[in-house]
Amino acid sequence: MIAYLVGTIRKKLPKAVIVDTGAIGYLVHLPISLLEKTEEKAAAEFFIHTKVREDDISLFGFETMAGLEFFKTLLNVNGIGPKLAMEILSQNPEKVKAALLSGDLLYLTKIPGIGKKTAERLIVELKGKIDWADIDISRTHTQLEPTVSEDAVNALMGLGYQKFEVIRVLREMPEKIAKVEDIITYFLRNV
Repeated sequence: MIAYLVGTIRKKLPKAVIVDTGAIGYLVHLPISLLEKTEEKAAAEFFIHTKVREDDISLFGFETMAGLEFFKTLLNVNGIGPKLAMEILSQNPEKVKAALLSGDLLYLTKIPGIGKKTAERLIVELKGKIDWADIDISRTHTQLEPTVSEDAVNALMGLGYQKFEVIRVLREMPEKIAKVEDIITYFLRNV
Protein backbone atom coordinates (compact mmCIF):
# COMPACT_ATOMS: atom_id res chain seq x y z
CA MET A 1 0.00 0.00 0.00
CA ILE A 2 1.28 3.46 -0.88
CA ALA A 3 1.13 5.81 2.13
CA TYR A 4 3.31 8.76 1.12
CA LEU A 5 4.68 10.20 -2.14
CA VAL A 6 7.41 12.76 -2.79
CA GLY A 7 8.13 13.95 -6.29
CA THR A 8 7.46 16.59 -8.92
CA ILE A 9 4.09 17.54 -10.40
CA ARG A 10 4.44 16.38 -14.00
CA LYS A 11 0.89 17.27 -15.11
CA LYS A 12 -2.13 18.94 -13.55
CA LEU A 13 -5.53 17.46 -14.46
CA PRO A 14 -9.06 18.69 -13.55
CA LYS A 15 -9.25 16.68 -10.28
CA ALA A 16 -5.84 15.07 -10.00
CA VAL A 17 -2.13 15.43 -10.66
CA ILE A 18 0.53 13.12 -12.03
CA VAL A 19 3.38 12.93 -9.54
CA ASP A 20 6.72 11.95 -11.06
CA THR A 21 8.77 10.10 -8.43
CA GLY A 22 11.69 9.37 -10.72
CA ALA A 23 10.92 6.39 -12.90
CA ILE A 24 7.19 6.21 -12.17
CA GLY A 25 4.34 8.71 -12.49
CA TYR A 26 1.43 8.27 -10.09
CA LEU A 27 -2.06 9.64 -10.72
CA VAL A 28 -3.11 11.21 -7.41
CA HIS A 29 -6.63 12.59 -6.85
CA LEU A 30 -6.59 15.78 -4.75
CA PRO A 31 -9.20 17.95 -3.05
CA ILE A 32 -9.85 21.05 -5.20
CA SER A 33 -8.46 23.34 -2.49
CA LEU A 34 -5.12 21.49 -2.62
CA LEU A 35 -5.16 21.12 -6.40
CA GLU A 36 -5.44 24.91 -6.78
CA LYS A 37 -2.21 25.33 -4.80
CA THR A 38 -0.19 22.90 -6.92
CA GLU A 39 1.82 23.92 -9.96
CA GLU A 40 3.33 21.86 -12.73
CA LYS A 41 7.07 21.19 -12.36
CA ALA A 42 6.89 22.06 -8.63
CA ALA A 43 8.03 19.73 -5.87
CA ALA A 44 5.20 17.97 -4.08
CA GLU A 45 4.62 15.58 -1.20
CA PHE A 46 1.35 13.96 -0.26
CA PHE A 47 0.00 11.64 2.39
CA ILE A 48 -1.78 8.95 0.40
CA HIS A 49 -4.89 6.81 0.83
CA THR A 50 -4.73 3.83 -1.52
CA LYS A 51 -8.07 2.43 -2.65
CA VAL A 52 -7.79 -1.03 -4.20
CA ARG A 53 -10.64 -2.64 -6.09
CA GLU A 54 -10.76 -5.60 -8.39
CA ASP A 55 -10.43 -3.42 -11.49
CA ASP A 56 -8.77 -0.26 -10.14
CA ILE A 57 -6.11 1.12 -7.84
CA SER A 58 -6.71 4.78 -6.96
CA LEU A 59 -4.54 7.15 -4.94
CA PHE A 60 -5.98 10.07 -2.97
CA GLY A 61 -3.51 12.69 -1.77
CA PHE A 62 -3.57 15.10 1.16
CA GLU A 63 -1.29 17.86 2.35
CA THR A 64 -1.46 16.82 6.00
CA MET A 65 -1.99 13.68 8.01
CA ALA A 66 -5.05 15.37 9.59
CA GLY A 67 -6.60 15.74 6.11
CA LEU A 68 -5.96 12.07 5.41
CA GLU A 69 -7.50 11.03 8.74
CA PHE A 70 -10.62 13.15 8.11
CA PHE A 71 -10.93 11.52 4.66
CA LYS A 72 -10.77 8.07 6.26
CA THR A 73 -13.37 9.12 8.83
CA LEU A 74 -15.71 10.21 6.02
CA LEU A 75 -15.22 6.87 4.24
CA ASN A 76 -16.53 5.07 7.34
CA VAL A 77 -19.95 6.69 6.84
CA ASN A 78 -22.38 4.44 4.98
CA GLY A 79 -22.90 5.74 1.44
CA ILE A 80 -19.78 7.93 1.33
CA GLY A 81 -17.22 6.75 -1.19
CA PRO A 82 -13.87 8.27 -2.09
CA LYS A 83 -15.25 10.62 -4.78
CA LEU A 84 -17.92 12.10 -2.48
CA ALA A 85 -15.41 12.34 0.37
CA MET A 86 -13.13 14.32 -1.95
CA GLU A 87 -16.02 16.68 -2.79
CA ILE A 88 -16.56 17.23 0.93
CA LEU A 89 -12.85 17.85 1.49
CA SER A 90 -12.77 20.29 -1.41
CA GLN A 91 -14.74 22.60 0.88
CA ASN A 92 -13.11 24.36 3.82
CA PRO A 93 -12.54 21.46 6.30
CA GLU A 94 -13.10 23.79 9.28
CA LYS A 95 -16.51 24.80 7.92
CA VAL A 96 -17.45 21.20 7.15
CA LYS A 97 -16.51 20.03 10.66
CA ALA A 98 -18.38 22.94 12.25
CA ALA A 99 -21.44 22.19 10.09
CA LEU A 100 -21.32 18.53 11.11
CA LEU A 101 -21.07 19.35 14.81
CA SER A 102 -23.72 22.03 14.79
CA GLY A 103 -26.12 20.08 12.55
CA ASP A 104 -26.11 22.65 9.73
CA LEU A 105 -28.03 20.77 7.02
CA LEU A 106 -28.22 23.85 4.80
CA TYR A 107 -24.43 24.12 4.49
CA LEU A 108 -23.92 20.37 4.01
CA THR A 109 -26.58 20.05 1.29
CA LYS A 110 -24.82 22.76 -0.74
CA ILE A 111 -21.90 20.36 -1.25
CA PRO A 112 -22.30 18.63 -4.65
CA GLY A 113 -23.56 15.06 -4.24
CA ILE A 114 -24.99 15.50 -0.73
CA GLY A 115 -28.72 15.47 -0.27
CA LYS A 116 -30.69 15.89 2.94
CA LYS A 117 -30.57 12.21 3.94
CA THR A 118 -26.83 11.93 3.34
CA ALA A 119 -26.25 15.15 5.31
CA GLU A 120 -28.33 13.80 8.21
CA ARG A 121 -26.40 10.52 8.12
CA LEU A 122 -23.09 12.41 8.18
CA ILE A 123 -24.20 14.47 11.17
CA VAL A 124 -25.41 11.46 13.15
CA GLU A 125 -22.47 9.18 12.39
CA LEU A 126 -19.70 11.76 12.78
CA LYS A 127 -20.93 13.86 15.70
CA GLY A 128 -18.97 11.86 18.29
CA LYS A 129 -15.91 11.42 16.05
CA ILE A 130 -15.03 15.10 15.56
CA ASP A 131 -13.57 17.13 18.39
CA TRP A 132 -14.37 20.83 18.72
CA ALA A 133 -10.79 21.40 19.85
CA ASP A 134 -9.68 20.58 16.28
CA ILE A 135 -11.71 23.41 14.76
CA ASP A 136 -10.33 26.93 14.33
CA ILE A 137 -13.39 29.02 15.22
CA SER A 138 -12.08 32.02 13.26
CA ARG A 139 -12.29 30.00 10.00
CA THR A 140 -15.90 28.83 10.35
CA HIS A 141 -17.74 31.81 8.90
CA THR A 142 -20.67 29.64 7.80
CA GLN A 143 -21.48 29.10 11.44
CA LEU A 144 -20.59 32.43 13.02
CA GLU A 145 -20.74 35.96 11.79
CA PRO A 146 -17.29 37.48 11.34
CA THR A 147 -18.02 39.87 14.23
CA VAL A 148 -18.22 37.08 16.81
CA SER A 149 -15.09 37.15 18.89
CA GLU A 150 -13.39 34.01 20.06
CA ASP A 151 -13.22 35.61 23.52
CA ALA A 152 -17.02 35.50 23.76
CA VAL A 153 -17.13 31.87 22.67
CA ASN A 154 -14.42 30.93 25.19
CA ALA A 155 -16.19 32.83 27.97
CA LEU A 156 -19.45 30.98 27.29
CA MET A 157 -17.61 27.67 27.23
CA GLY A 158 -16.12 28.68 30.57
CA LEU A 159 -19.68 28.95 31.88
CA GLY A 160 -20.20 25.29 30.98
CA TYR A 161 -21.82 25.54 27.55
CA GLN A 162 -20.67 23.27 24.74
CA LYS A 163 -19.10 24.90 21.70
CA PHE A 164 -21.75 23.52 19.35
CA GLU A 165 -24.49 25.10 21.52
CA VAL A 166 -22.74 28.46 21.42
CA ILE A 167 -22.27 28.38 17.66
CA ARG A 168 -25.85 27.23 17.03
CA VAL A 169 -27.26 30.22 18.94
CA LEU A 170 -24.74 32.85 17.81
CA ARG A 171 -25.07 32.14 14.10
CA GLU A 172 -28.54 33.73 14.36
CA MET A 173 -27.17 36.82 16.11
CA PRO A 174 -27.65 40.19 14.37
CA GLU A 175 -24.48 41.62 12.82
CA LYS A 176 -24.72 44.85 14.83
CA ILE A 177 -23.83 43.01 18.04
CA ALA A 178 -20.04 43.15 18.32
CA LYS A 179 -18.94 43.68 21.92
CA VAL A 180 -18.04 40.59 23.92
CA GLU A 181 -20.45 41.54 26.73
CA ASP A 182 -23.31 42.04 24.25
CA ILE A 183 -22.58 38.71 22.54
CA ILE A 184 -22.68 36.90 25.89
CA THR A 185 -25.92 38.67 26.84
CA TYR A 186 -27.48 37.74 23.49
CA PHE A 187 -26.49 34.12 23.95
CA LEU A 188 -27.86 33.88 27.50
CA ARG A 189 -31.19 35.38 26.39
CA ASN A 190 -31.53 33.06 23.41
CA VAL A 191 -30.16 29.75 24.64
